[in-house]
Amino acid sequence: MSTRVLVPGDPGADLSPARRRLDREAVQTPVDLVVIGGGITGAGVALDAASRGLRVALLEQADLAFGTSRWSSKLVHGGLRYLATGDVATAWESAVERGLLMRTIAPFLIQPMAQVVPIMDDTPAASALLTRVGFAAGDALRFGARTRRSTLPTARTLPASKVRRLLPAIDASRLRGGLLSWDGSLEDDARLTVAVARTAAAYGAHILTRMRVVDADGGTVVALDEVTGDSLTIRTRHVINATGVWSASFDADIAVTPSRGTHVVLRSSLLKNPRAAMTVPVPDMRGRYCFLLPRPDGLVIAGITDVAEPGPIANVPQVPPEDIAWILTQVSRALRQPVTPDDAVGAFTGLRPLVQAADAIGGSTTSDVSRQHLVARGPNGVWTVTGGKLTTYRRMAEDVVNRITNVPCETKSIALIGAGALTQAQGLPARLIRRYGAEAPRVAALADDDPALRQPVAPGVSALGVEFAFGVLNEGARTVEDLIERRCRISLVDADVERALPAAEAAIERWSD
Repeated sequence: MSTRVLVPGDPGADLSPARRRLDREAVQTPVDLVVIGGGITGAGVALDAASRGLRVALLEQADLAFGTSRWSSKLVHGGLRYLATGDVATAWESAVERGLLMRTIAPFLIQPMAQVVPIMDDTPAASALLTRVGFAAGDALRFGARTRRSTLPTARTLPASKVRRLLPAIDASRLRGGLLSWDGSLEDDARLTVAVARTAAAYGAHILTRMRVVDADGGTVVALDEVTGDSLTIRTRHVINATGVWSASFDADIAVTPSRGTHVVLRSSLLKNPRAAMTVPVPDMRGRYCFLLPRPDGLVIAGITDVAEPGPIANVPQVPPEDIAWILTQVSRALRQPVTPDDAVGAFTGLRPLVQAADAIGGSTTSDVSRQHLVARGPNGVWTVTGGKLTTYRRMAEDVVNRITNVPCETKSIALIGAGALTQAQGLPARLIRRYGAEAPRVAALADDDPALRQPVAPGVSALGVEFAFGVLNEGARTVEDLIERRCRISLVDADVERALPAAEAAIERWSD
């Protein structure tokens, strides 16, 4: 099956202000499918259905990647942790989807990342052996998924000297060696979601953000357009609910147990600029690990919690201080100098939509609940797809769209906008190449008539002015938060938000209409 690659600059992929008005008008006539939710799953459903020839409208009440999709660990991973809990099906599915993403779908957004499990002087022999067995099983999954060693090398053991070079902040006095494996590091989860949505738009999907659904059944969707203030009724043959932890809003029979996953953001220099991720087992918690993941732009993400989040579901979950303290305590067990909450420059938390009743968990932890996804049709005729995880979004979309059409799925061979050969790469900022791939020259060209756009949006902030312009003109950004949080990911560092705010406000005023 040959790969389909969109041409950079394909106007059909642009989510411009003018395109929104056209899409708003287009859905006045009946469509084949309405997708509710603009996270990675909803965007994936829109792309899958549109590429099979269906007329698709995606409705999102806020912005693309507004919810859980922007709060992941920024990993496209092969499901190694699920092997530790015996969930072989999810591990296999993850390995297959990781291979597709890295080879075909979004190779420009994903880079191989070395991950080291240090063996310390107090590491139980049984724990080290279990990790070795898990890495061997992970290699078998990689081989079965046809991911080449040139993409993800084989796992191996490391001497202490090599571990010290990769993890210079490690407590060398207690280090005996290490175990090395490889996984996929995602440039940014929100950028992946935007790329999927724009690719769906290139296949004809109508992508409408700021469109809050107030009522839905299998044939009619009523939405409030929060841009114009008026109500819109859309006639459709099918409705798919892809709202994650909010799934019960459209099907009360769906039991979603939100699980809180908190991350802490640190400066890479604090950890002496590690060249690999560090993963440490959590004592007395089988199959649970905490990690330090190197990120672009001089940052490291520490994580992650996995605890039930009872009560009302917040649009923007708050980070409990105890989560930050717990994560940093875990990773500090292997460091020469412990890190503390005072070292954090940011933190974020997301809610995983686990599909298991809350009373079946039996405690505060949700780490043993399956990450498999659910597809179900409610009594009102609305299909719901929820559960799963970011890496397997394409498979989730395929499963639910299979329920409404017999046309074969094509998304295994569809490369996202930005994939493909990068021309004119010389002289382009590395950040633009990482984040926009083959579209990087197009983004950079926005500064041809305004050279100031080549500069960072604020001192000490990595995002460039052309990114703000492209976000508004081509990627559907309508608010300052859309730019800072979901197009440029400036908000990982709390102090950067205030610095970037004037430039974001100016961009919205200049390019919105």
